[in-house]
Amino acid sequence: MTSKRILAVASKGGHWRQMLALSGAYDGHEVRYVSTDPSLTEFSVSECSRTHWWRALTNVFQLMVIIRQVRPDVVVSTGALPGLMALIVRKLFGARTVWIDSIANTDRMSLSGRLSKPFAQLWLTQWPEVSDRTGATYVGAVL
Repeated sequence: MTSKRILAVASKGGHWRQMLALSGAYDGHEVRYVSTDPSLTEFSVSECSRTHWWRALTNVFQLMVIIRQVRPDVVVSTGALPGLMALIVRKLFGARTVWIDSIANTDRMSLSGRLSKPFAQLWLTQWPEVSDRTGATYVGAVL
């Protein structure tokens, strides 16, 4: 297997814990992490959310710099809006993309998850029922 450069993007809190739980899946690959908490990792982006959506514009510019520097083959996100922005920005740089919706979303995909569908080459949910309703792929739960 050829080693890939992976950019793993997640907001702090539960999204970040789920991303870290996936770290074993990245064995043999070069992984760089991005979080909204600068104390957690080398790269950070501004926190943005549904109520502070305009901050996503700042994320776009921050992510363009990070993606240009890292040049990832794959961008993976467990959410939320900063992760969605990473998948959108990747279109400019040609990396593959993976969206893993939060395990907290037991009934439906999150808003960021729904918006990520056109930008995610692999669109995953952690609940079989959500898969049945949305067409997202279910392969198990992270936590």
